Amino acid sequence: MALKCGIVGLPNVGKSTLFNCLSNAKAQAANFPFCTIDPNVGTITVPDERLNKLSDIVKPQNIVPTTVEIVDIAGLVKGASKGEGLGNKFLGNIRECNAILHVLRCFDNDNVIHVDGKVNPVADKEIIDAELQLKDLESVDQKLKKFEKAAKTGNDKEAVKTYSVLSKVKDVLESGKSARAANLDETELEFIEDIHLLTIKPVLYVCNVDEASAKTGNKHVEAVKEAVKGENAEILVITAQMESEIAALETFEEKQMFLQEMGLDEPGVNKLIKAAYKLLNLQTYFTAGVKEVRAWTIEKGWKAPQAAGVIHTDFEKGFIKAEVMSYNDFTTLGSEAACRDAGKLKVEGKEYIVNDGDVMHFRFNV
Repeated sequence: MALKCGIVGLPNVGKSTLFNCLSNAKAQAANFPFCTIDPNVGTITVPDERLNKLSDIVKPQNIVPTTVEIVDIAGLVKGASKGEGLGNKFLGNIRECNAILHVLRCFDNDNVIHVDGKVNPVADKEIIDAELQLKDLESVDQKLKKFEKAAKTGNDKEAVKTYSVLSKVKDVLESGKSARAANLDETELEFIEDIHLLTIKPVLYVCNVDEASAKTGNKHVEAVKEAVKGENAEILVITAQMESEIAALETFEEKQMFLQEMGLDEPGVNKLIKAAYKLLNLQTYFTAGVKEVRAWTIEKGWKAPQAAGVIHTDFEKGFIKAEVMSYNDFTTLGSEAACRDAGKLKVEGKEYIVNDGDVMHFRFNV
């Protein structure tokens, strides 16, 4: 399944530097606002040590990790919801994304210009939030007008429910909060799905700190944590400049040595991708054969036929059974044959809920 995350933030907070770390694409990283004129798109590999372990056992011809598409959306400014800067275009780019990576500048450096002249990540966050909320309010009001008359007559139950959900979201937006704060259930979300609200999307706040604060954070990070504690959001501390240095190193050994010197266990971009997965309620299952060992992305709670459909729609339509081994059993016993002999290969039907790390083969007939 395709997954797209949009990197947003004010100009000069480190978005393009972070994007360059995440993908092979090279956005222009310069010390002035609007250095990214068009959204850059990069496809990044999702780090998963389990894929390497499975490949060591199976020794396939090909190894195919799962990927995430990252969109570097140019810096928004105050007034973007009304078209200031290049606002309308960039807000449209955000609509196409599954999740938002909101980069906040949490470092002091007189050599890097701040668009408002001072470092205040909470104020920066509020500027971006306000622009997205204003755009969402515009979308909600437009739809409310369409359903107002039918809802007031009370004859059309769907119109009444739609109007009720929209009104609930409008109240939240007018209070200065994001649509996420309305805490809509899945049924309610269906009534507003067509207007693609920006602030309903899950958000990961990425605090871009200086090298000295990479492990411990700083006062700016603490201020962000306090500001977002009422939101259902994740926070990640990262040093974009240091990550770009790690990404530039040639070998795995060089990268590990660099991380050890900094007292870090893994690159921050790895943590970012994993956090994005968690944010979107995603997990991974594997297929493993001599031709290919591959990771597949699915949502948590999906049943076997849905998981099979990620490979090909025919797999879901003609689903018969799934052969399932847990990752731990497969790697401990060392092969599919060993799992079968030990009774660890299970044949599951349509109601089987796939677990993270399952190694699967599907039987189907179309």
